Amino acid sequence: MSTPQGGIFALGTASHAYLEFEVSPGRNGRDLVAAISSLREPRTTMGGVNLVAGFRPELWREVAPDDAPAGLEGFNADLVGIDGFVMPATQHDAVLWLSGSAYDVIFEVARTAIAELRQLASLVEETSSWPYRHDRDLTGFVDGTENPSLIDAPELTLVPEGRPGAGGTILLLQKWAHDVAAWESLSTTEQERAMGRTKDDSVELEDRPPNSHVARNDQEQFGKIFRRNMPYGTVTDHGTMFVGFCGEQRPLVAMLESMAGLADGVRDAITRYTRPLTGAFYFVPSTQDLSRFAGPA
Repeated sequence: MSTPQGGIFALGTASHAYLEFEVSPGRNGRDLVAAISSLREPRTTMGGVNLVAGFRPELWREVAPDDAPAGLEGFNADLVGIDGFVMPATQHDAVLWLSGSAYDVIFEVARTAIAELRQLASLVEETSSWPYRHDRDLTGFVDGTENPSLIDAPELTLVPEGRPGAGGTILLLQKWAHDVAAWESLSTTEQERAMGRTKDDSVELEDRPPNSHVARNDQEQFGKIFRRNMPYGTVTDHGTMFVGFCGEQRPLVAMLESMAGLADGVRDAITRYTRPLTGAFYFVPSTQDLSRFAGPA
């Protein structure tokens, strides 16, 4: 049976970093996959840090054609919604997501990883994140209420056995900047109607508006995903790192299209108060598929 990379489901970590890389001119994707796979033995953690590696779908298919989900594509074009709303495509070749108990360890492991990859790839995007009030994002609402339990999540969000890429998963990674002044000018009731849930206890509103965030991302309609979102930024400039996993790409794409108003002309109310800055899809292979490329420990 294929084993997913452990950090995907390692909840409770207090510090996170997201490192996105581009293959350097004259180098190739296979060398980068091999170098990333060799950063640590994929079944373990290093120095108290979980390290999850993902690759641009086209790059992974080139390197491991038999282990690539059919039809999976990168975030290669902007998603243009109604009212001029745009989700930008900022697809890169590889991502490393580090999570652990303290930022000093994350910092050191990140520096080591960047140094190890320097001859093969350049770091083009770096973001550090942390939990806020246990399980809330910086809007003040609980994030991930609809997440499946850790017992159910692997079955729902990993590529099933018998299919190319089994044990792997598809990652949608986006950075969303918050319009703090606009959001905090709303009353709690207005915020709850935009979100579709109560703020204190995260109970879904019985009369949720059709443009509420919950309505636009109804997992009963689109399919289950597993979210590991985290806040990022400073006191005056901050937002949310959307980190969503699914065994198929279509549910993730359908949710984005719904938020942008492409499904029925109704745009997600949250997009009036938060703006996507980045967007990329990565395939996160199983530990067995990664191990095939790793050098000696």
